[in-house]
Amino acid sequence: MEREKLGSRLGFILLSAGCAIGIGNVWKFPYMVGQYGGGIFVLLYLFFLVVLGVPVMTIEFSLGRASQKSPVRLYQQLEPKGSRWHIHGYVAMIGNYLLMMFYTTVCGWMIHYFVSTASGKFSGLSSEEVSQAFGSICADPVSMVGFMAVAVVIGFFVCSRGLQKGLERVTKVMMIALLVIMVVLAINSFTMGGAKEGLSFYLKPDVNKFMEIGVWNIVLGALTQAFFTLSLGIGAMAIFGSYIGKERTLLGESVNVALLDTFVAIVSGLIIFPACFTYNVEVDSGPSLIFVTLPNVFNNMTHGNVWGALFFLFMTFAALSTVLAVFENIISCCMDLFGWSRKKTCLINCIAMFLLSLPCALGFNLLSGVHPMGGDSGFLDLEDFLVSNILLPAGSLIFVIFATSKRGWGWKNFFTEANAGKGMKVKEWMRGYMTYILPLAILALLVIGLISYFK
Repeated sequence: MEREKLGSRLGFILLSAGCAIGIGNVWKFPYMVGQYGGGIFVLLYLFFLVVLGVPVMTIEFSLGRASQKSPVRLYQQLEPKGSRWHIHGYVAMIGNYLLMMFYTTVCGWMIHYFVSTASGKFSGLSSEEVSQAFGSICADPVSMVGFMAVAVVIGFFVCSRGLQKGLERVTKVMMIALLVIMVVLAINSFTMGGAKEGLSFYLKPDVNKFMEIGVWNIVLGALTQAFFTLSLGIGAMAIFGSYIGKERTLLGESVNVALLDTFVAIVSGLIIFPACFTYNVEVDSGPSLIFVTLPNVFNNMTHGNVWGALFFLFMTFAALSTVLAVFENIISCCMDLFGWSRKKTCLINCIAMFLLSLPCALGFNLLSGVHPMGGDSGFLDLEDFLVSNILLPAGSLIFVIFATSKRGWGWKNFFTEANAGKGMKVKEWMRGYMTYILPLAILALLVIGLISYFK
């Protein structure tokens, strides 16, 4: 069976960026900027994105394009005979399932809030009532499971239509709509009374805050955000590498995806901070920023339900673009492993994903008494910890070592594959950095992440 291909370069860039762009860009990036002293954090984030994120993404794209296989089968094509690198392929596949076991619930929240704001459900509610709305949504198992199921069904339905006719076509429309909506929302934010203070807080480096929080804490915050924003380590990028030809070099394409990802992260701050300063809202309120703070802001605005609906439509597109990309990875792995057709794979995985996502959706209500990691933890915390703190950094480390080591695929093979085509090339002088310094940096990130979590 001949491997499907993407129809255009734009489709490839938007799909890869769609996978990288998720909820983390939209609330976590602005909220971390707020916590870590504004502009200095943004500069550090951009630096780490270039030195850490882009090289790992280039490696993932190269492994996918050279093997022409999904993550679960790419090692068999490229590893030396008798080696065991391919074990990571199965771990990467499990990582995709684990990520979606909680991300489908988060996507369901976005769809729920879009429907609620568009229908004017929050209109006329007091601040306390808006705050309580999120709690009551989480406490309702029917609502939680229902909207999670909507996310799962939409995702597999689109993927079942095929790579070009389903995934590529829908993602192109969603991503272009997402970018247009963001620009409209940002322009609207610039007209607010608190725009000047909000933008000054967001983009102007605050040396006092920098010293107060501590250089090490800010560096670590920027490093982790830059690394995790690109969804590297579970083969989510390798899959799109396997769907493209050799017309363009892969370092250049990685830079394009990183730029798009960064654009969304930075513009989301331009939307959020002026609104927060206009309505005297805490800028570092964390996860509740999206579900409690912003609905209150929209409530106080003229035509607030229109702006609120647009904002949550943009959030839904950001979440769904990741769901579609990771579902495609899961589908491709299953098709490679079991030889099933695309339609059959989508049907089986749709049922499986719904069942696997139930613990997270019910963890806020019927299963709220279960604390898998002790304390107040829920299933979402456990699943997020396994993916973010272990599978993403450990997987990235294995990809990097495999691509640069003589016992793996090897630098020469990686260098040739990455540089095939027109565009920005990997240089020979990068070899020392990518072979020794990059793996050590990722290892340090993995260890620090585990230590700080258990602290």
